Amino acid sequence: MFGFVRATLNPAGYHGPRGRYRPALPFFEGWYFKLVDAREATRLAVIPGVFHGQDPAESHAFVQVLDGATGQATYHRYPVEAFQAAESGFEIQIGPNRFSQTGLTLDIADGQQTLCGALRFRDPLPVPWPVTLASPGIMGWYAWAPFMECYHGVLSFNHGLDGELTLGEQRRDFSGGRGYIEKDWGRSFPAAWIWAQTNHFARAETCLSASIAIIPWRGTAFPGFIVGLRHNDRLYRFATYTGARTRVLDISPDHVRWVVANRQHTLEMLAARAQGALLVAPTPTGMDRRIAETLDARVAVRLSETGPNGRCIFEDEGRNAGLEAAGDLDRLRRMIFH
Repeated sequence: MFGFVRATLNPAGYHGPRGRYRPALPFFEGWYFKLVDAREATRLAVIPGVFHGQDPAESHAFVQVLDGATGQATYHRYPVEAFQAAESGFEIQIGPNRFSQTGLTLDIADGQQTLCGALRFRDPLPVPWPVTLASPGIMGWYAWAPFMECYHGVLSFNHGLDGELTLGEQRRDFSGGRGYIEKDWGRSFPAAWIWAQTNHFARAETCLSASIAIIPWRGTAFPGFIVGLRHNDRLYRFATYTGARTRVLDISPDHVRWVVANRQHTLEMLAARAQGALLVAPTPTGMDRRIAETLDARVAVRLSETGPNGRCIFEDEGRNAGLEAAGDLDRLRRMIFH
């Protein structure tokens, strides 16, 4: 129990099997680093992680890479013993690759891809989602439920980048670019979800992270969502556990339109979908699910005061957006608007 409490109050760190703490298997954990250079020409998602299966043969560590410019994804598998995590805080190593909240070092050179170099993260925004005893991070009090299928955390809404990476045979300078970090851990990804993220608005400090999914709960399920818009040094939060509601969710091959609201504010999001690559995702039997993700979406955002004559607080379009719409989305919509 102490291991679970310590891990819950440290969303960034490793939550998996270690010492006497042994969560139920299967167990996965993955960290998501989004990297966009200053010219917005190179857009990468680098996803280190580990999977512990009920079948030991399925257990392994990995580094997954999505190239947003080419629409290609690669999955680099390592022995589970190659995964190491710091006892406290967030610092992990997978073979020669290292990751933390202050930077990363990559040394991938195999038949699939060459990706080598080091980046430093600078000037991160303040803690993106406060961690308190009552509400330890972005999941609110749900983070204390020990039987959740999947847990989620946002580690950095927005930070600067310094350094270079060699991608293939070309050096890519990321100095002056922008980054974002989030993570997931648990038994499996949901049956259906929508996720969108962008920190490329006209004002550099404005950032959006939004997700909605089918959440299993004590033999039933509900549509749970978490949305955070950071603008003008304020975090506007919309979540199931705060009493916010989804007013509109319209999904087509071309777009996703999603409107959430609480008593004070209404947030309208319209994401233009773009072609993406297939990433590998966890299921109870292994890392054997394929999901499409793009880093080329655009998300129009409008934040206003709730009400018939609500004042517009913010309106802009985010570029280089990550976007996923996966699983049984018809079921997700039916659960919302039954």
